[in-house]
Amino acid sequence: MNGHFRTRSLVATFLLLVLVGCSRAPQIIGITNEEIPIGTVANLTKHRMFIMSTRGSSEVTGAFYSSVRAPELGLASVDATVPPTHVTGMLERPDRLPPDPRTEFTVVNPIVYATDTSFVNQINRELAKRPAGDRELLIFIHGFNNTASDAVLRLSQFVEDTGFKGVPVLFTWASAAKGSRYVYDLNSALVARPQLQKMGEILANTRAESVDIFAHSMGTFLTMEGLVSQRDTAKFDEGSRINHIILASPDIDIDVFETQMAVLPHAITEKMFLLISKDDAALRLSRRIAGGVPRVGAADGQQLEERFGVTVIDLGQVEDSNSGSHSKFAGSPEVVQLIGAGLSSNSNFGTTGRSSTFEDLLARTPIRILR
Repeated sequence: MNGHFRTRSLVATFLLLVLVGCSRAPQIIGITNEEIPIGTVANLTKHRMFIMSTRGSSEVTGAFYSSVRAPELGLASVDATVPPTHVTGMLERPDRLPPDPRTEFTVVNPIVYATDTSFVNQINRELAKRPAGDRELLIFIHGFNNTASDAVLRLSQFVEDTGFKGVPVLFTWASAAKGSRYVYDLNSALVARPQLQKMGEILANTRAESVDIFAHSMGTFLTMEGLVSQRDTAKFDEGSRINHIILASPDIDIDVFETQMAVLPHAITEKMFLLISKDDAALRLSRRIAGGVPRVGAADGQQLEERFGVTVIDLGQVEDSNSGSHSKFAGSPEVVQLIGAGLSSNSNFGTTGRSSTFEDLLARTPIRILR
């Protein structure tokens, strides 16, 4: 009996460590290195990224946004720099401040916009710098246990590694960024639903030619809830500007997902791709917290395809992720590059078929495509 108790305790401790992880890296938004100015670093890449946030502002150095839920949608932008030594699939994040732009990502030049109009105008200026065909938006919705810095850095690495040529937009909701605050994060995602709809209304006023939505972990739950809340609007007709809705490691109760899918029109569900992996350690813990109900991101791919009729991309055989089993979409060089190829092939989807093109691009990897 004691041995059984010790085994259960060890398992519980291990799962907690998986969720909480090591001590969190410092937040870095707006922190520059005076000894190594960005302008002096050769071959450094910079990405202008726009932020829409349900977080309260923060006076903490490097934080920019807090974990407090804000009553209004915050609008901002930052410049993320990628070091010339960057390796695909890696996120070279500083362990101490200030960051070294020669070898580490930085996030500088934070700007807050007072009005929707000024925010839209700045996005349009960035879109105008792209040639026709590349004037698209990538909306990224992060998952559980993320600070604003975590989310900005992950998106900047994803944009760099995929070669995305459009304008990235981060929707960051009020995650507590603590492994022990799962319920707080889940409720924060629910609180953010009306602002997700407002995000759509604001971005509809931009001159973007198309939109890709990429959500991760608990962010997929928020995304699905946002789509459901807009199911009766004209935004979801056949002329929608949405190209893809990619749900990576969906932390969604599979029965809840069924109710969400049941009310969404085919024009939306046909654009969905589920990135799953049965070895996802974080989703195993999430399942335990949820009383044993399977999470979509760790379910059987064949059953998901048959039950919901969406394209399922099974990453279970991918073992080269630098970000662990829960973030293979960004941590695996082969996955992140091929997702980028799929995102940049929008012109082919209308003629050769949305799913077949994407599947062809991924066929060279140990990934199962189910549709």
